[in-house]
Amino acid sequence: MRKTDYRNIADKYDKNKYRQEIKPDEDLKRYVDKWTSQGINVLDLACGTGIYLQNQINIFQNASIDWHGLDASEEMLHIAKSKTDRCSFTNGLAEALPYESDSFDFIINNYAFHHFCQKADVLDEVFRVIKKNGVLKIHNISIHDMRHWWIYEFFPSTYYEDLKRFWSKELIFNELLSRGFDVNVRMEFVMKSNKITEFMDHVYNRDISALTLISDAEYHHGLEMMEYRIKNDPEALVINDFADIVFIATKR
Repeated sequence: MRKTDYRNIADKYDKNKYRQEIKPDEDLKRYVDKWTSQGINVLDLACGTGIYLQNQINIFQNASIDWHGLDASEEMLHIAKSKTDRCSFTNGLAEALPYESDSFDFIINNYAFHHFCQKADVLDEVFRVIKKNGVLKIHNISIHDMRHWWIYEFFPSTYYEDLKRFWSKELIFNELLSRGFDVNVRMEFVMKSNKITEFMDHVYNRDISALTLISDAEYHHGLEMMEYRIKNDPEALVINDFADIVFIATKR
């Protein structure tokens, strides 16, 4: 599978306005409320530019939490470190976590599991470093349930690239279960028609990983197709579906 080189998009990653729409992590809140009598170690696995950590640290500022972030990109971590001094950041690989066994109570992986080339090794490592009764939360899109995503409409080869990157929800569930996690899955599916103009900032910024994996020629072809449809009809619509999925895995 192809990999996104985040050195090339680190400086524009945060310009995507949708990445700033961070709400309180209700799953983390439930964990904190349940284990309120003890200090909690939280790891943001593949933390990127630290958007999640910055927001959750502010939200949970009165909780007894030690925050940690790990990412493979030094460029992304450089930005993350500029946002907060209340987190310990580490440059490293999820396939070989630089932590002692039984180190963390709660591990979050936001929209990044598909980037790992050795996914089975990542799950082995997560199981090793997470404590008994600890929670792994994997939050991602479910591409097998969103064949009409606007990106696949205008940049069709991205779908086939994503099939190489994304495990199905059934496979993730079974891989977690087989390692000794109790697993719950929830998914939110939305299908509607959107104005094509709503997506142009994403395309111009080209920070969505799927768009970095295709050739410049295909990227410009898709962009020109969108611009052409808007030129002919500024209100032009595209059918768009989106599936947001969360795995909550508790170590037995």
